[in-house]
Amino acid sequence: MKPADAAHMELRAAELGHEARAVSSDQAALKLWLRLLTSTTQIETEIRRRLRKTFGVSLARFDYMAQLYRKPDGLKMSELSGYLMVTGGNITGLTDELEREKLVTREASPTDRRAWIVRLTPKGRRSFEAMARAHEQWILELFSGLSRTEMQQLHALLGELRVHLMRNRQIAEEMP
Repeated sequence: MKPADAAHMELRAAELGHEARAVSSDQAALKLWLRLLTSTTQIETEIRRRLRKTFGVSLARFDYMAQLYRKPDGLKMSELSGYLMVTGGNITGLTDELEREKLVTREASPTDRRAWIVRLTPKGRRSFEAMARAHEQWILELFSGLSRTEMQQLHALLGELRVHLMRNRQIAEEMP
């Protein structure tokens, strides 16, 4: 593994992205935040590009179908909106498109007259499975610059960070 400063020197030759905001006197936490943000943005941009090029779909559509794939009995549109952290209008628009393409069905909820249940059709499941296989290979390729041990270490460290962030949020919510 290259030392962090060697990686930064190599990145200088290319586009630094968010990391360009950092200067040598900045705190390590700020530099780390900018590197995480830049890495996430780079990966997401590449996945978006590949989904569009290979399957002609947006990342939003892929994520929508992924949520439904995990729930074969379907989801209320409001639940889908919550999982994807988007507005109901976004979900309605995607649902309309996918329904026209016969990739999802929309049925009235038997328990809530105001709600709709959305499910992948068999065609939708097959379509998503093809995208998911490609997506998995792309992720493996994009992370292939790290060893298995490095990935496990990074995963564990980010897990610790998430626990710390969750605790900070809980403390802040308990304050008057």
